[in-house]
Amino acid sequence: MRIFKFGGASVKDADGVKNLAHVLEQVGFDNTLLVISAMGKTTNALEVVIRNYFDKSNELNASLQEVRKYHNQILMDLFDNEEHEVFYEVTSLLDDLEYFIRSNKSPNYNFVYDQVISFGELVSTTIVSFYLKEVGIKNNWIDVRNFIKTDTNYRDANVDWEQTQTLIKKGVKKNILNITQGFIGSDENNFTTTLGREGSDYTAAIFAYCLSAESVTIWKDVPGVLNADPRYFENAILLNQISYREAIELAFYGASVIHPKTLQPLQRKEIPLYVKSFINPLLAGTSVSKGADLEPHVPCFIVKKNQLLISLSSLDFSFIMEEHISEVFALFHQYKVKVNLIQNSAISFSVCIEDKFNNFEELRKILAKKFKVSYNENVSLYTIRHFDEKSTAIVETNKTVLLKQISRETLQIITKE
Repeated sequence: MRIFKFGGASVKDADGVKNLAHVLEQVGFDNTLLVISAMGKTTNALEVVIRNYFDKSNELNASLQEVRKYHNQILMDLFDNEEHEVFYEVTSLLDDLEYFIRSNKSPNYNFVYDQVISFGELVSTTIVSFYLKEVGIKNNWIDVRNFIKTDTNYRDANVDWEQTQTLIKKGVKKNILNITQGFIGSDENNFTTTLGREGSDYTAAIFAYCLSAESVTIWKDVPGVLNADPRYFENAILLNQISYREAIELAFYGASVIHPKTLQPLQRKEIPLYVKSFINPLLAGTSVSKGADLEPHVPCFIVKKNQLLISLSSLDFSFIMEEHISEVFALFHQYKVKVNLIQNSAISFSVCIEDKFNNFEELRKILAKKFKVSYNENVSLYTIRHFDEKSTAIVETNKTVLLKQISRETLQIITKE
């Protein structure tokens, strides 16, 4: 079985859905499973709904209607008959969303987030499934929550691999086109969970691992994995082939083309990964597979914006020892803060972090009880794999360098623009 993942950009409007069908017609779809994200910026729109819900905003209803209006326009553009069953199914899903909003009693933000945000994927896959049937492509829509089981770590859930593998092996039909949702799963009480922002790639890898798939293809609006993000760097070039190891390194440092958790399940079973263009689906794209000889021979640039650079120093000029660092990292874990770079000296400890759950202010108050805390907001972390003098100069020009760290293959620089 092949696994195809289509992200939000590929199904952002009716033309995108039509193009998805065109891609399948060109590359084939027998014995294939599609993992599809929410349409366009739906996840962002649902995050607005969640914020309005917790703020008790009078804009809550308007934000819900925006979600309805957006999807209804796509339906109108795809289906001539408003009596088509798909209109009923989508309306029913969005009614369920509004019912949850009205009836929820839980004050847990992360729990509510997962219950609400998941409707983006449920609606998108419903629309795509019905449209493909409309144009003669038979398919089997499945609810991923019946297959991927997780713990209750809402917004960043951990997969129960043993249970998930049993359910997928037993429940996924072979020799047919299956369609399911990315990014979401369910816990032991069947409440919806999510696997982390942009986690649909990971969903594809989970199915691939459990089904011992032939391959995984991630369909993007770029020709493959590039050596740099063209939004920030000129003259980005395509990497035709890279190893699992290099792809894991690039993803770990923040390359946005592949989700960081995606590679490990594939590498364990040596399932090849392809990153290809849904605009030009017959182009080769980038292949990720086993082999030390597949390392890129050009510098690869990764940039993470909106980072925090924190410096901790002891209040009495005593050494920062292992027990201090251990305590700090326990707090990072507790407050779900992602650490992207570490540097320490005798009496200070610096970290570059990503505060994706907006917990830093609370964390800072805890740290300030034992350390002097200073920090820079909105810094950028640049990582260059296979760096040289020219690539270093490209990053440093016209920027204030706050911290630089060099290893054998990798250079990291924190800058203030």
